[in-house]
Amino acid sequence: MNLETLAEDYFEAFSHKDLDTLALMFHDDVELRDWDISAEGIDEVLEANQKIFDSVTSIKVTPDALYSDGDTVIAELSIDINDDQVIWVVDVIKFENDLIKSIRAYKG
Repeated sequence: MNLETLAEDYFEAFSHKDLDTLALMFHDDVELRDWDISAEGIDEVLEANQKIFDSVTSIKVTPDALYSDGDTVIAELSIDINDDQVIWVVDVIKFENDLIKSIRAYKG
């Protein structure tokens, strides 16, 4: 499967707050960093995702553009929170053996 498709699957699972699917997509040593969060290892990253899911009624991630190079996908995203707030984010997702190894998210 190509990495852009894997990234789209990740955004879909995130939008559904589906931790079970996310757990299958993450490398055991996954790292997550954004403007508020820094987490290392699958348990910490899943816990960070759960906190995000608990803080919103709904979240929908829409990839506006995807770019890939080697083992990395860069995604320009529109994230609709609670159907009344949109934030724009760029995710840089690195894969290893078709699993997400790291996610760096930048707001703006």
